[in-house]
Amino acid sequence: MTHEAFMREALTEAVVAGEAGEVPIGAVIVRDGVIIARTHNLREIAHDATAHAEVLAIRQAGQHIQGWRLAGCTLYVTIEPCPMCAGALVQSRIDHLVYGAADPKGWADRSLLEIVQNPGLNHRMAVTAGVLAEECSQLMRTFFRSRRKSTQDPV
Repeated sequence: MTHEAFMREALTEAVVAGEAGEVPIGAVIVRDGVIIARTHNLREIAHDATAHAEVLAIRQAGQHIQGWRLAGCTLYVTIEPCPMCAGALVQSRIDHLVYGAADPKGWADRSLLEIVQNPGLNHRMAVTAGVLAEECSQLMRTFFRSRRKSTQDPV
């Protein structure tokens, strides 16, 4: 499969998140061409500020391989990881990050901070940005537009 095909899997997860009232971010982790983890944001449902798609995918992948080092793995996520998730990616030793849309307001690959390729850290990974970026961005815009509209409607 291609980067686009795996990103479509992450987009499918993002749609599930949005339908559940979560910010529509989805992630999959691939090893040797096989998806070993797939999930989406669960912060609202789990009442857990750390239940971001990336962190949950890292946990699933670790369980799958029975280890915390995710060498040989690629994470596909629909939006640029936040600082917490970028740190988790560094700690997991994942080899490759592929994300869809950039988020210049607080995310941590290139838009605001550069965590995943920071030369001062003990691990750096390859990064591919902008895969299906417009589709990923549109999903976020639609979700937040809907949320803003619903808060303006009289009850």
